Amino acid sequence: MLMSEWFAALAAWYMAHINYGSLVVMMAIESSFLPLPSEVVIPPAAWKAAQGDLNPFLIVLVGTAGSVMGALFNYLLSRYLGRAIVYKLADTRIAHMMMINREKVEHAEAYFLKFGRSSTFVGRLIPGIRHLISIPAGLARMRLRDFILFTALGAALWTSILTILGYSIYTQRDLLQKYYRELSLALLFVGILFVIYLVYKGLKKNNKKRNQQ
Repeated sequence: MLMSEWFAALAAWYMAHINYGSLVVMMAIESSFLPLPSEVVIPPAAWKAAQGDLNPFLIVLVGTAGSVMGALFNYLLSRYLGRAIVYKLADTRIAHMMMINREKVEHAEAYFLKFGRSSTFVGRLIPGIRHLISIPAGLARMRLRDFILFTALGAALWTSILTILGYSIYTQRDLLQKYYRELSLALLFVGILFVIYLVYKGLKKNNKKRNQQ
């Protein structure tokens, strides 16, 4: 099964079984090295909370617990495998299928070395770093107590933000429907700008490589 098919199947299962148990599992996966963004996990649960089926405070608590579990897996794995093996694994085809490569691990490690243990807190808020920051923490043998504390605080903040957004969007759905066309055009414009940015970044990177050669 391709990674995209696996992701679609997992997302479909979750949407049909949104509860505290599935929330823990999905957030643990999200915090490990599998490509599952929390943006598709927490907001649907917050929608359920807005309908009275779940408790928003428990969503934050359970989501944070799942994030810590997934991060701990990465932390312990990298701590006991060591840097050499972790980087070899990052070069494998399986890792590339999970959208992980040496460059991303190096980026996460550089971020950790620059900001120290606080990076495990701030890194939870940064896409591309969020699910990998626990790897350099394990490689650096960061104190486990500090790792759990900073990870939990960062995960709680991020989960709270997503819960509030998801809950607010549901409660304002009538207003959203009223201005659906305007919002769609705005999102389309933002998407076009993002694509232009990616193209520019790619061209700049290619030019840099050619100049180095």
